[in-house]
Amino acid sequence: MKSRILRRSRGSMFLRMLVRAAVLRRGRAIAALLALIVAAATATAMLTLYVDVQAQLRKEFRNYGANVVIATKDGQSLPVEILGKVQTMLHGEGLAVPFSYVVARTRDGQPVVVAGTDFNAVQKLDSWWSVSAWPRAPHDALVGIRVAQLLGPQGKPFDLSFQGKTIAVTPTGTLQTGAAEDSRIYLSSPDFESWTGVGPSTIEIAFSGSREKIEQRIHELQRALPFAQVRPVRQIMEAEAVILGKMRATLLVTAILIIATAGLCVLATLTGWVFDRRRDFAVMKAIGASRRMIHGFLAAEAATLGAVAAVIGFLVGIVIASAIGRINFHAPVPPQFGVLPVVILGSVVVALMAAVWPMWLLGRVQPANILRGE
Repeated sequence: MKSRILRRSRGSMFLRMLVRAAVLRRGRAIAALLALIVAAATATAMLTLYVDVQAQLRKEFRNYGANVVIATKDGQSLPVEILGKVQTMLHGEGLAVPFSYVVARTRDGQPVVVAGTDFNAVQKLDSWWSVSAWPRAPHDALVGIRVAQLLGPQGKPFDLSFQGKTIAVTPTGTLQTGAAEDSRIYLSSPDFESWTGVGPSTIEIAFSGSREKIEQRIHELQRALPFAQVRPVRQIMEAEAVILGKMRATLLVTAILIIATAGLCVLATLTGWVFDRRRDFAVMKAIGASRRMIHGFLAAEAATLGAVAAVIGFLVGIVIASAIGRINFHAPVPPQFGVLPVVILGSVVVALMAAVWPMWLLGRVQPANILRGE
């Protein structure tokens, strides 16, 4: 019972000493607190932006088309059940769109590449395509801009022939991408397969997630589909990795510089704090306070500053991140509360690291010399 009362009294005294130190030397306390608030606010804003912008960038990259392609090794059609198998393996984290290709001929005998696909899915996969109007009715066609120049009057129906079978199609829109799609004619999968009897030979997939996660999915598909070629679209994956890497490096360097500056400010503040209070610490030593207790007192002061600054800085950082999001991305950046524990831990660690040198100075305090005024 006595030991419990003693511990409570020591704890109460310890708390009163912390409060008294902060009140009597509030100038230095405020300086250290502001430095840590700036560091915490910066870290919060950077981490919040990184989490949100990373998700936004990945979403934008998905709008630029597939990052993985599945194709047959022999040029034949893929098995009928493969699309369902692939969609099951995506676990809702991507979009898979089948494509079929043949070389048909126009009424004038000119060869042209005709593709069959799911237009609704393609609009989601390749939202970057410049399309004047998407086909909606049977036998409607989406015509590449180069092919449209060869077919004659825009909007006039035309015939396509493949292996003795002819289909009459109506161009409802033109397509322009600046790539091979400009030289193709796209039909819906039902129209294409009933006309040619040819099934999909390619499946384009837009995976969501980090590069490591995408590569893991590719390996899973390669094991599950040994008869097909599963390859990444390197241009998209590498561009995504480069941009995310540069953004990560920029935010990291900025945060480190600001946090280091805040750490130096706290170090100077705590060092001056120790110098101003060397007589107090000498008295504490003279009446029997252990080095461990004195070091614990200073560490507690630093940790308290770090924790308080982290909470205030987190709130300020949320406002900063939201403002940056609205100004630069024209969209609000939601608070990432998972960042708060990281910010608190980091702020406390920075404060404690800044307290190491003042603790070492405390260890050299000689009560007799200080109390004699030396």
